[in-house]
Amino acid sequence: MTQSPQKNLWQDQWYPVAYLRDLNPKKPTRFHLLAEPLVLWFDRHEGLWKAFSDRCPHRLASLSEGRINANGELECPYHGWSFNGSGNCVNLPQSSSKLPSSVRANCREFATATGQGLLFVFSGDSNQAANQTIPLVPVLDEPDWFLQDTFRDLPYDSITLLENVLDVSHVPFTHHATVGKRTNAGPVELEVLEEGAQGFVGLWQEGPRQGRLGAQHTTFQAPALMWHDLTAKGFARILTVVYATPTTAGNCRLFARFPFKFDKPITAKLLGLRPIWLQHIGNNLVLEDDQIFLHHQERSFNAAGGSSALAKACYLPTSADKYVIAFHRWINSYAGLPFPDTDLAAELSRDALLDRYNSHTKSCASCSSALKRLEFLDSISPLLAISLIVAAFGSQTFVLRGSLLLLAIIIFGIGQQLKRWIKLLRIGDGLPPRNQA
Repeated sequence: MTQSPQKNLWQDQWYPVAYLRDLNPKKPTRFHLLAEPLVLWFDRHEGLWKAFSDRCPHRLASLSEGRINANGELECPYHGWSFNGSGNCVNLPQSSSKLPSSVRANCREFATATGQGLLFVFSGDSNQAANQTIPLVPVLDEPDWFLQDTFRDLPYDSITLLENVLDVSHVPFTHHATVGKRTNAGPVELEVLEEGAQGFVGLWQEGPRQGRLGAQHTTFQAPALMWHDLTAKGFARILTVVYATPTTAGNCRLFARFPFKFDKPITAKLLGLRPIWLQHIGNNLVLEDDQIFLHHQERSFNAAGGSSALAKACYLPTSADKYVIAFHRWINSYAGLPFPDTDLAAELSRDALLDRYNSHTKSCASCSSALKRLEFLDSISPLLAISLIVAAFGSQTFVLRGSLLLLAIIIFGIGQQLKRWIKLLRIGDGLPPRNQA
């Protein structure tokens, strides 16, 4: 018999909120964690990233819309109140007397930590942060990993994301022609080896691609971290790591990490030549394989009773669903929901579900920089092509004229590719490759 959770295990936890490489130490950044608006900023005096409630204690203005002033303090955009790294008000321009002694003048500070290239924030009382372990993947502290990372703000919650990535049997169908292939589908015999309040460990003995890659081990570390681990003999040890950080009801931020330990080092060197932003375009394509129907599925599942009604709402006759069942057993027995008694917002439009700019690009250092460069090149490429055509018709020799025209055609072709990349950094096309192949 399933017992009722004694407490909500989503609360009072460490969660990743950003890759360190994507944060600008000169500007504050806004982030929602379990519906709490935060401002992330770098305190140069302590050399640490800080997280405060994104509400100025004076009039509740968003501190993330302010700046880090010349003194290295976080300055409110509304009236210029400034705060040090401990959250204390250190400048109140409207007062000629000494600073207020009341704690009401201070910002609420959240505990922060860094590890494996991520910034983590503790969602509860900072005094309790030391009692919780930061959720890192232990093997990633070993040397010689080639790591590919991405993130995206998803229009469904952490439960839907974790359920999806724990479901190994959807890959050949949902991701056909991206990272899967229908012909690789077959019976999936999963085993749950251990489970409890801290999550569960599972084994797929045959593994993906009908056993051609070897056995796959899966770890779900409660409440929001999961990874698959397999060793493809003669190629690499491969991990798929997913953090599902709950932001607001019906939304989460995905942090996906793809570590490889290749048998041949040259493979990592070749993969390292691809720009991060180009890799992220590919990652977003894969995420959009299931983004639309997961957004809809979440609402259908909730209407059918949600996690507590899993067996009634869904027909789960095969071993392929054992991880999903174990995950919901953890929710019902130990964890509860990240946003209990909160209704989901109305369904988003198709364009909103495919929005890459607001869900990824603007917050990604690589993609936002690439977009600016590509848009600049796109703006000058037509002028350059026209100038070459004009010069060609003014040339006196056939060879020079032909060379200039050829170069103009090449630049025109480059311009078309620039436009495609610009669009792909802004929005998906909503045409999953599985439905075109």
